Amino acid sequence: MSKSKAERAKGSKSYQKARSQAAEYAKDPEKLNDLIDKASKKAHGKKGPLFAIWGQLSACFRLLRAYAKGTYREIPWSTLVMLVASIIYFVMPIDLIPDFIVGIGHLDDAALLGWTMKAFESDIEAFVEWEEEAAA
Repeated sequence: MSKSKAERAKGSKSYQKARSQAAEYAKDPEKLNDLIDKASKKAHGKKGPLFAIWGQLSACFRLLRAYAKGTYREIPWSTLVMLVASIIYFVMPIDLIPDFIVGIGHLDDAALLGWTMKAFESDIEAFVEWEEEAAA
């Protein structure tokens, strides 16, 4: 996943739109859960391009669900909004490279999600540790 693809995706109008909507989704548990449902369904159908980040992406979905439920709040608001913005961008059918373009339509999605998972890796890892402690 090219850093330049992620940078281009972050600078796109589609991503700016996603960022402007992210706080609204983060504040509304029902909207956040609906978004995660859509993203999870899309991700399961596109595991190939997302293979390298699958574990972190799955953890991110669980983190957002726990946040929506109110069971996990140990995440900076700015991180939460960026995670949500990237998920909104991922579910958009028309973005920097429209998803319907066979073979390359998901490259920008994968690049942006890869950048997001790397940028907020410590927050996602902290959630996974919390999750493991809660399960023990």
